Amino acid sequence: MRLATEILPALRDACPVASRQSPYAEETQRWLMGWLPQTGLPLDEPARQRLAGARFAHYAGRLYPDATEADLRVLSALFTWFFLVDDACDGPGRLELAEIRGLRDGAVLLLQGRSRPRHPGLRGPLRRLLVNAWREPHRRMPTRWRLRFADAVARHLDGTWQEATNKSRGHAPGVTEYVALRRATSAADVSYPLTEFVTGRPLPDAVYHHPLLRELRDLGNDLLSWYNDLASLASDAATSGGHNLVLAIATERQVPVDDAVELVTRRWHESMRQFVDRRAAVPSFGPALDAAVTAHLDGVARAVRGTIDWTLESTRYAGKEGHLINASGSKGAPS
Repeated sequence: MRLATEILPALRDACPVASRQSPYAEETQRWLMGWLPQTGLPLDEPARQRLAGARFAHYAGRLYPDATEADLRVLSALFTWFFLVDDACDGPGRLELAEIRGLRDGAVLLLQGRSRPRHPGLRGPLRRLLVNAWREPHRRMPTRWRLRFADAVARHLDGTWQEATNKSRGHAPGVTEYVALRRATSAADVSYPLTEFVTGRPLPDAVYHHPLLRELRDLGNDLLSWYNDLASLASDAATSGGHNLVLAIATERQVPVDDAVELVTRRWHESMRQFVDRRAAVPSFGPALDAAVTAHLDGVARAVRGTIDWTLESTRYAGKEGHLINASGSKGAPS
């Protein structure tokens, strides 16, 4: 109870990033709920209620508050796809490991523009949803950006496969292993390039992969991931097979879970201090690139604050209601 009433709100208040929301979030959420059935998703009334309560358009609106209404629709559709994939690959009745690998390969080939003929691992509503959501980024963004985004999706789904593999083998990762894996499973690295889609200013690869920018993305990823681990601790204790930073620390250090919560909280504060300090040390990349770099790092910061705000307002973590819907058409997908 202290997590919900004290610790999570206190971390929100300690976040120095201003809270923002798109003026189009509510309208986009209504559009999303009307559009999703067109992809063939099996939306009965309970599924509709879960999707409405998850508020994925509001999440996208917090991360990209300056997006146009049209672009926020694209982003909301992409966010929905990733959450549906997360549900299909995790929890009771999840896809088999080979099916997760097939889904990963099919999605990456589609994003790379090499999905002809259709890959059997990505089919049904999940394929239709991704095809529609990807159409505008594919049209507007240069090839190097599309390949970078596809690489980020591949890393994320590789991490999803690895977590599922760990669970199938009864392997609970140690702290160092878990932190590295969590950076993949969080999908934060997928969200960062989408700032460039919104601004229309993709960074050159040499700048995007600059060590300091990479470190800031890792810190931002850790901050939002560990906050999420605290928020989902109750359900993760029963279902995650140890894939939660609190649980990994409690096991590795042989301390009670309450003590591990305190250790994670301290670690979060220290990482936030590092994030602020490192961002202040980012050099100039020249007048032609500095605005784009600033927008990119603003996007990393908003991903932290937006995830915090959304976590506290979404029913996905406030009294977790289980998986959304069976979106894959596979017998192994959760209902």
